[in-house]
Order: sequence, then structure tokens, then C-alpha cells
Amino acid sequence: MPPRRGLGRGLDALIASTPEPTTTIRTPEPHDDLVPDGTPFEVDIDRIEANPRQPRQVFDEVAMADLADSIRVHGVLQPLLVSPVPNAGGGLPRYQLIAGERRWQASRMIGMVRVPVSVRVTTPQEWLELALVENVQRSDLNALEAAGAYRQLATDFGMTHEAIGKRVGRSRHTITNTLRLLHLPPSVQQDLRDGDLTEGHARALLALPDSIRQREVASRVIREGLNVRQTEALVKRLLGSVAPPPPNPVETHPVAQRIRSVLGDTTTRVDLIQGRRGGKVVIHYEDDSQLERLYGRLASGPDAPSGPPVSVPEPKLFERRVNDPT
Repeated sequence: MPPRRGLGRGLDALIASTPEPTTTIRTPEPHDDLVPDGTPFEVDIDRIEANPRQPRQVFDEVAMADLADSIRVHGVLQPLLVSPVPNAGGGLPRYQLIAGERRWQASRMIGMVRVPVSVRVTTPQEWLELALVENVQRSDLNALEAAGAYRQLATDFGMTHEAIGKRVGRSRHTITNTLRLLHLPPSVQQDLRDGDLTEGHARALLALPDSIRQREVASRVIREGLNVRQTEALVKRLLGSVAPPPPNPVETHPVAQRIRSVLGDTTTRVDLIQGRRGGKVVIHYEDDSQLERLYGRLASGPDAPSGPPVSVPEPKLFERRVNDPT
């Protein structure tokens, strides 16, 4: 007698077994040719490289420690934005950081092995734009860092000040004024980075005619604790006491342009001051290092003297007189 067949195979035979939904974290495989779709996934933190165009250079140590403590407790809540590194060689793919520098550094501080990322394929220009926009929107950049990033967009990618302003949500006027901060002497720029001077102080100093006065006034502002209004008033008084420039400087004369070309620096100011009988050529310089470079260019001709460099005095102007009897 055949064995008795059961009425069924149980409840599982009537109701299809469905596994509980799970959250899958996708990890790219070597040579993964799937187009990144922005879906977050985790990667080893040592496969992420810093962005060489990262505009932000200064990170507050206390704020970084607080962020590291938060990540230790809660993890990285917002994925880092990265871009694949082309031609990274064999093995697992590598990524370059676009946005999330603070989260990346804080994660490394506490020894995290893997972090969440979101991939976006970008060009070098877009890397800089995205990093800049993120920091500007969060007010994380100091004025000089922003100026350096604006300069990269202008010089490396040929963007106008107006185009830069549209990309980062700033007016053309703001972009231009911020870029002018890069004309300050290095020591004054460092005072600005260190927080001894504010951006308002720095803008006031730009009205002074040369780097020597800018350094002197910056030191006085810090020493006396002057606010921006007081600094502006001081600069205004100093400008009122500055002697007017020599008469008849011919800055746009073709000869002045050729002299700048010979000097190898088209931004060097060259004045041709004409008198009744001849005149003089005045070459302006910002500091001793620029003066040495200018002298090197002048001394590199076929009749240049041999031997050790000639000691150069410290006048404000390096003058070469032409047919001037005085």
C-alpha cells in the first residue's frame, strides 16, 4: 500500500517565503564599469586621496576634535563626495575627495577603517567648484583661502570674475575685492590667516601705495588693537600726508612695456618720467626678493659683470637715469 500522502507541505507551501528586506552596502569591485549613480556605499578610508585643489587650508583643532568625538559616537552621517581617480592602476579603485575634508580627516583621527561615500564623475574644474561652493555655503573658508580658490578658477580655467560669482553665489564686485587681498605682503596675509587682522582691516590696508606702508600700518593696528573704522581713518590720514607722485609718469609708453618684457614680469610697474632734457626710468618693486630678481634680469645681458652678486641698497624705488644731468 503506497504511503499516505500528506494534505500539503505546510504553511510555506501556501505562502511564498519572502526574505526580510535588508540594506545592502555596495562595494565596488576591481574594474567595476558601472556608471556611478550617487548611491552611497562604504569604501576603505585609505583608498581616498585628498583633493590637491582643496581651497581650505586651515582647520580649527578644537572643532576637529569635537567632530571626531561626534563621529566616534554617531558615525559619518553625511557621505563624502568623491570622484574616481583615472588610471589608478590595478587592484581596487581609488577615489579623490571633492567635498567632506573635515569628515574625512576626523574619521582618520579616530582610526576609522571604512567611510560612506557618494561617487560623482567630475572634471578638475568641477572638483574645485564643488569644494569651493561647499565651503563658501558653510562659511568655512577664510578670505585668503577663498581668494586663492577664485584665482585658480580664473587662471587655470579662464573664468571671468562674473562667471566665478555666478558659480559660488557671490557678486562680481565681491570676487574682485576678495582677489585683491592676494596683493598684500606675505606677512600681512599671515596676520589675516592667524586672525590678528580681519578682512575689513585688510581691505583698508590695500589703499596704501606700497607694501612697506602696508606692513607698518598692519603692525600698528595689531599693536594698538585698532578696529576697522579706526584703521580706515588712520589710512585716510596717512594718504593725506603722502607726497604726490613725480610729474608726468608715462606708464603706458611702449618703451615701458618693452622694459617690463625684458624684466620678465609684465606686472612690474615701470615709469618713464620725462623732464625738459631727458628723463629717467623708474622700476618699482615690492620687496627685497623681487628687487633681487629684477637685478638678476638686468645683469644677465652680454655685458653683465662676473663675480658675486652686487649688494643692493634699500630705497623704495630702483632708479636708472637716462640723460638726466641732475
